[in-house]
Amino acid sequence: MPKILLADDSIAVRKVAERLLTEAGLSVTLAANGEEALAYLAKERPDVVVSDVIMPDKSGYEVCAFIRGSATLSATPVLLISGIVNDEVTKQAESCRADGVLKKPFQGTSLKDRVLELIAKRQEPAPAAVGGSAPAPIAAPVEKTTPIPDQQQQSLRQEASKLKEVEEQLRAERLRSEELTKRLSESTEQLAKAKASEMQLAAERKRVSDLQETLAKVEQQLSRIPELESALKAEQDTVSVFKQEALNWQKASSRIAELESALNTEQAAAEQLVQQLADLEQVSIKAREVEAKLASVERQEADLRQKIQDLEVELSEERQKGSETMGQLHELEKVATRVQELEGLLTEERDRNGMLARRVVEAEQAAESATKRLEEMARKLSEIAGLASQLGNGRGQS
Repeated sequence: MPKILLADDSIAVRKVAERLLTEAGLSVTLAANGEEALAYLAKERPDVVVSDVIMPDKSGYEVCAFIRGSATLSATPVLLISGIVNDEVTKQAESCRADGVLKKPFQGTSLKDRVLELIAKRQEPAPAAVGGSAPAPIAAPVEKTTPIPDQQQQSLRQEASKLKEVEEQLRAERLRSEELTKRLSESTEQLAKAKASEMQLAAERKRVSDLQETLAKVEQQLSRIPELESALKAEQDTVSVFKQEALNWQKASSRIAELESALNTEQAAAEQLVQQLADLEQVSIKAREVEAKLASVERQEADLRQKIQDLEVELSEERQKGSETMGQLHELEKVATRVQELEGLLTEERDRNGMLARRVVEAEQAAESATKRLEEMARKLSEIAGLASQLGNGRGQS
């Protein structure tokens, strides 16, 4: 099988030429530049050399001159290829005694035909060499070959354009590969440290996942604070119209009883969450801040519960007085004054609850920041969440 050496700095051209020559049953060796081509020629003797005219190191003219100056390679046919074929290129090809110049991009089977033609000429018996003979004539450029249909020429031009784009992309990929190689070296150095800290990170993620479950419960409980604030506002409105309608005291008393029950439930849940957060004190500084804020929530809710109980007693007394005579209504007005004072207290409590809500939002944001960094391990720790839930139930029963 005839051997062909193809030298071109464009990977797109090399791939197209290799495909065309391989389909013709030829063995093709590729060289990315002139230096690679000369290194190959120093060891092997191809049947035909196809070389690009312009390459980064050694040009096609220099490759051809090297072949003609070698005793063992001087008879090897050399076909130059170039994107531009003009008088200057033709003269330089003649000066280095090339066997022809072919224009890129290749049209149809022009490359295959020219290479097969050179192989056939080489296999023909050659006349005896005469010293000082003139250089071998240069074959006609590709323009003199059989015309190619315009549609096929346009298709080949488009394919050549796409190949040039691919070539540019591949050059960019080479640069990226070099950069990635450097980054890989740096990453290898960091990998040992990453593995060393992996176990510590897993333990920390386990703890923070437990904190995540607890904070989720806190969020569910604290989501009811706006409802409590709304209830307190409703009670404040009820107290403000107490002088006009005595029957509203009974409704207000019933509402306050419901509010007291809700507050008791919230207090129990808050106490349970505070106890759970106490067990997670060593997880991180963020967890301790959340625990302190939850303890503050507990104290605020306890104060609010006590004041609402006092309000319940006062409202009960006023309800009894409301059923008495007009003389007792005078006393009721005094109670109304007391209710106004309670209204002021409720307003203060509402402000405190607003401050508490803001603090809880800050705690939620801190918890969410910790959760996002460790959420990839959350699903692996569902068993830990179950244990935390059993611990909370045990605390509630005790």
